[in-house]
Amino acid sequence: MAKRTGQVRAITLKQVAEAAGVHASTVSRALNPATRSMVVPEVVDRVLAAANALGYRPNLLAAGLRTGRSHLIGALVPDIANTVFSPILSGASDRLASDGYSIVVADVGTNPARHLELANQLVARRIDGFILATVSRDDPVVDFCLDQHLPAVLVNRAEERRRISAVVSDDALGMQLAVDHLVELGHARIGHLAGPETISTGFLRRKGFYDALEVHGLPAGDYPCEAAAAYNREEGAKAARRLLDAAPGITAIVAANDLLALGAYDVAAERGLSVPGDLSIVGHNDMPLVDMVAPPLTTVRISHREIGRAAADLLLQQLTGGESSTRNVVLAPALIVRGSTAPPRAQSRLRNQQRGAG
Repeated sequence: MAKRTGQVRAITLKQVAEAAGVHASTVSRALNPATRSMVVPEVVDRVLAAANALGYRPNLLAAGLRTGRSHLIGALVPDIANTVFSPILSGASDRLASDGYSIVVADVGTNPARHLELANQLVARRIDGFILATVSRDDPVVDFCLDQHLPAVLVNRAEERRRISAVVSDDALGMQLAVDHLVELGHARIGHLAGPETISTGFLRRKGFYDALEVHGLPAGDYPCEAAAAYNREEGAKAARRLLDAAPGITAIVAANDLLALGAYDVAAERGLSVPGDLSIVGHNDMPLVDMVAPPLTTVRISHREIGRAAADLLLQQLTGGESSTRNVVLAPALIVRGSTAPPRAQSRLRNQQRGAG
């Protein structure tokens, strides 16, 4: 039989140990981020140098069979094109990588059945836990994780019953900052573009908007609200049209996220309204590039990267058995004032009212 050629024999831990002048068990600990602290730093450096020089690659399949861990984390996101999720995933990935874990990202859309289907597929591939950015206020994937005893953490959105740990922004404070800013500018007629009520951010930011009005002694009935069917620019525009048709005299809009705010920009342009001359607009999230639209968007900044890192911390605590109780981590947002907000002009109100009458 002809001898096969072109095959490269895998480098073993024993060979790395011989090159580094240490025992194979020391190599194993030095190459594993979770146990590296057990080895003297100088020895770690020597082992890593030897492994790199020899071209050593760990056998992840064999390690997974031995430990029962794949060191893979599944991340479910509703829309990978939404730039909100990039820094969340980046922060989580950086933190998980320091403990030897990698993220597998699934773009699941908005169909709950699809969420469960992809969660099952990831479990079949032996993922060790989930980071969920998809949850509704009462979510079937949470039921699935609890039934399967899978470690999981929610990011950006929370479940109403708080059965699983979550890392979120303070939605009530974010709305308070937005309303305070507009009231201080002199706006007396403010509308709200809400997110979907089935999602915690839509529900809580809408509640936060009306709570903020109450702080200022403003009657909620005088401040209109339209809910978008989804967090995207197109649905934001549809909701903004309904809002301006129902309340043509408003001088400002607080949107539940930046994409809805950009939809309001589109409708303002359609109707010949200037931003902020006729209509001030405040977004929520501070997505990348919203400082480059015309005018740059005033928005509530959320620390998305920190949300990802904090979620990874909570998940790692579950994976190592160090945390069993459910925790809800709430990070404080900040208002970023840019060019889309200004004091109302008296003629703006009159102009809006005249357009509505026409």
